[in-house]
Amino acid sequence: MPRTVPIIFSPRSRPARLSSHARVGLGALALGCLVLLFTAASIRPSPSGVGTHEGLGLRECQFLETTGLPCPSCGMTTSWAWFVRGNLAASFYIQPMGFVLALGAAMTLWGAGYGAVTGRNPAPLLRRLPGKGILLGLLGFAIVAWGWKIFIHLHGLDGWG
Repeated sequence: MPRTVPIIFSPRSRPARLSSHARVGLGALALGCLVLLFTAASIRPSPSGVGTHEGLGLRECQFLETTGLPCPSCGMTTSWAWFVRGNLAASFYIQPMGFVLALGAAMTLWGAGYGAVTGRNPAPLLRRLPGKGILLGLLGFAIVAWGWKIFIHLHGLDGWG
């Protein structure tokens, strides 16, 4: 019968380091999230709850102009602009899905930045998140968020500030 060595006497195994390609990829992902968040910080949120993207030189929403109803992404840029300013209530109110996406970008920035700088795999951080059905849940949340945006727009409650 083979004897097993008690775990206290076993040498610790070091976590595998990420390859340089993986670190560069995580660095690029972190940089992309940082660019999105800095872009949101560079524009002033529209007090009307829509149209903040026009500060980036983009045209007004054609769906909103044609139908009188906000499109699924109406208010996203405004929501991000409030998020980066720390007004999380305004960010969530204006466009709940925009808040979730901005939060996801901020979390991804830190996780990917951690992996790029330390060489440690950030995947164990992801295991703490509920995995099954998360995409379906996000899709459902996006539909509810769009419904909320339509509701506040039709009732004249679309703005903040």
